Amino acid sequence: MKKSNLLEKGSIPISLNIEDAIESIPNHHSEHVSMKRTMYIASLALFNALVVSGIAKLLLFLINFVTNLSFFGKFSIETTAITEHKLGAWVILLPIVGGLVVGLMAKYGSKAIRGHGIPEAMEKILNDDSKIPPHITFLKPLSAAISIGTGGPFGAEGPIIATGGALGSFCGQTLRITVHERKILLAAGATAGMTAIFGTPFAAILLAIELLLFEFSPKSFVPVVVSCVTGACMHYLFFETGPTFPMPAVGIADKNAIITYACIGLIIGFFSIIATKAIYLLEDGFEKLPIHWMWWPAIGGVAVGVVGYFYPETLGVGYENITHALSGKLAIAALISLCFWKFMSWSIALGSGTSGGTLAPLLTIGSAIGCLLGLGIAHYIPQSHISIPLAALVGMAALFAGASRALLTSIVFAMEATGQENTLLPLLAGCTASYIISFLFMRTTIMTEKISRRGIIAPDSYVPNMLQMVQVRTVMIEAGTPDEPKLINEKDTISDVKEWLASKEGLNYTHDTLFIVDQDNNSLLGSITRNVLMEHYNDNNKQISEIEIRKVYSVFDENNLQVAAHFITKTKQDILPVVNKDDNAVIGFVSKNDIFSIYNKDYTDTYQKERLISKKRTALRIVATGKKLLKH
Repeated sequence: MKKSNLLEKGSIPISLNIEDAIESIPNHHSEHVSMKRTMYIASLALFNALVVSGIAKLLLFLINFVTNLSFFGKFSIETTAITEHKLGAWVILLPIVGGLVVGLMAKYGSKAIRGHGIPEAMEKILNDDSKIPPHITFLKPLSAAISIGTGGPFGAEGPIIATGGALGSFCGQTLRITVHERKILLAAGATAGMTAIFGTPFAAILLAIELLLFEFSPKSFVPVVVSCVTGACMHYLFFETGPTFPMPAVGIADKNAIITYACIGLIIGFFSIIATKAIYLLEDGFEKLPIHWMWWPAIGGVAVGVVGYFYPETLGVGYENITHALSGKLAIAALISLCFWKFMSWSIALGSGTSGGTLAPLLTIGSAIGCLLGLGIAHYIPQSHISIPLAALVGMAALFAGASRALLTSIVFAMEATGQENTLLPLLAGCTASYIISFLFMRTTIMTEKISRRGIIAPDSYVPNMLQMVQVRTVMIEAGTPDEPKLINEKDTISDVKEWLASKEGLNYTHDTLFIVDQDNNSLLGSITRNVLMEHYNDNNKQISEIEIRKVYSVFDENNLQVAAHFITKTKQDILPVVNKDDNAVIGFVSKNDIFSIYNKDYTDTYQKERLISKKRTALRIVATGKKLLKH
C-alpha cells in the first residue's frame, strides 16, 4: 500500500485495509491464511482429544471405583455387575447418598454440573460465546462418577461430552482465538469424548453438526474430524476394536420388512414425545417443591433406590442391557420390566437435576420397545419378514432420533456401534418416521426444551450465510457514478470543501464521513468527519492534508460481504470505500444498506415462491372441489 506524505508530518496511520487487519477478520480473504488457521485449530483439537480420551478412561475407572466401594465395599477399578450385590433393602440408601453429594457439589462447586450435558453445551454456544467455566472440566466427571457409581441410571457419555466441551472451551478462552474458533474447539472436545466412549467417530461428527455447530464448513468440519478420529484411535487403545454393542448378523431387509420398520419408527416417535414431556413435567414438579434445589437429587435418589431394589438392572450404566435387547432373546416380561422401570428411574432422577445423561437410557428404552414391537409383529404378522434384533436396533435409534431430532447422528451411530452395514435402509425408514412424528407434534426436543424456556432459540435449519456467498463488487457503488460519495483531494482547502457542502450535491450527501484521496493516483489516504471539519471551519486556506486524518478501513472488490459487514460494525460507519488491490485507488463504495439488500432479496424471493406455491395449491383445491360439486 502506498504511504501518504501525511505520514511524514506525524499524523496517525490513516488507511487500513484487509491485509493490515487480517487477524481481526472472521472470514479471511486468503485461502492460504484460512487453511493455516484451520490447521492451527485442528492441532489444538487433536491435543484436546488426547486429553479428553484420557479423561474418559479415568471417568470409567472412577465409576467402577465408586460402584465397587458403594455396592461391594472394596477398593477396585474392575468392572463389576451391580446386579450381583448383596445389600438387600440397604441398596435404596446408596442413590440417596449419591444424590445428596451431587447436590452439595452443585451448590458449593458449580450449578452447571446439573443436567445431562448437551443442552448446557448448546446454551453456552448460543448465548455465552462458547464460554464454559474451567472447573467444570473436573467437577462434571467427578459428580457423574458419584451419581452413576451409587446407582444413577445414566451412561458415561453425557458427562464426558460435557467435560470435553468444557476442556475445548477452556483452551479457547486461554488462547488468542475468535469466538467462532472457540465454538469449534468446544464441539470438537465434546465429540472426542463421545467417540472415546463409543468408538463412533462418524456419528460424533454428525452430532457436532446437528446439535452443536449448526453449520457445515471446512473451517469447522476439519478440526472436528481430526478430534473424532483421534478419539476413535484412543478408544481402540483403551477399550476394544470390536463393536460397542455386538448383535447377531442381519441380512438385507425386503420391502415388507422395511415398511414394518418404518411403522415401528412411527410408533416410537410418539414414545419419544412422551419421554421428552415426562422429563420436563417432572422437572417442573421438582421446581414446585418448597425446599432448596440442592436436596432434589437426593429425593430423586429415593425413586432410583426403590426401583433398583425391585429391578436391579436399572442401576448404573447398564450398557449390557442394550446388548441383551439387541440379541432378540430377552423374554417379553423382562423387556417390559426393563423398559418401564428404566424409564421411571431415569426420568425421575434426571428431572431432579442430578448429574447424568440421556443417550444410554434412551438407547436402552428404545431397544426394549423396538424388541417388544418386533416380537408382536413377528407373531401376528409373520409375512412382515422382520428380524427381532434389527427391530430392537431400529427402536434404539428411532427413540434417540425422535427425542433429539439428530436424525443422521442416530442412524450412523446405530450402524457404527453395532458394525452392521445391512441395517442402513431399515434405520433410515424407522428413524425418519420417528423424526417426522416428533417434528409434527413437538415444538422443541429433549435437548432444546430447557434452553428454550430460558428464551434461547436453537437453529432448526442449516441456511448458508448469504454474506459469504456474495462479493463486494456485486453490490458496490462504482466510482464515477452520480451516487458515489464525495472523494476529497488531499490538496483541497477547507474553503473548497465548504463550497461543495453548500452545493446541491453536498446538501444531498447524507453520510457523516468524508474520504480523502491522494491527488496523483486517487489512492485512499483516510477520512474526516463533519465534526472535525467544523473544528477548522474558519481556516479557509488550510489544506485537508494539514488536518489530522483518521484511519479508515477499506475492502477489496473480491472480498465477500461478511468482511464488509465486519468492518462496518467495527468502525460504526455506514459506508466503506472499496479499493484496488494493487495501488489502493478507490474504485467504489459499499454501504450497510447494500448488505441488508442481500438479506431482503433472499427473504423476498423465498416468500414470493412460498406464496406462489400456496396460491397454486389453493387453486387446485378449488378446482377439485368444483369437480366434486359438478358430479353431485
